[in-house]
Amino acid sequence: MTASRHSRHQTTAAELRAVGLRATAARVALLETVREGGHLDAEAVASGVRRRVGQVSLQAVYEALHALTAARLVRRIEPPGSPARFEGRVGDNHHHVLCRSCGALADVDCAVGDAPCLTASDDHGFAIDEAEVIYRGLCPDCSTPGSSPAA
Repeated sequence: MTASRHSRHQTTAAELRAVGLRATAARVALLETVREGGHLDAEAVASGVRRRVGQVSLQAVYEALHALTAARLVRRIEPPGSPARFEGRVGDNHHHVLCRSCGALADVDCAVGDAPCLTASDDHGFAIDEAEVIYRGLCPDCSTPGSSPAA
């Protein structure tokens, strides 16, 4: 392991401990996989963890994702008609754009203003601290003439 990778592992482990979680090799690998992977579903996260530390059950991955999401180290995104995806970009209240055809998902920074970026017309007495927006359309590949939509 290189010195920079070792240092990154130590930093990730310290982040886990700071939120009250055990810093197991699998959790460190999972958090690093999610942070490097963009918008991954649980299967992709499990594959990334297995490449780093060897065998890990899908159930263990789901349990770790739940714990990391609750600790706000990972964000869970639930696009309609798609499995939940996970990302390491947290705390900045960004949004997403989703391709209706192939399911590609990309980050969209907040358009204007401070978090939560949108003001509810009626907050029903809630103290709103986050807004989730998913813009939908066709990605460049799917909107190109002659492209065929994904099944």
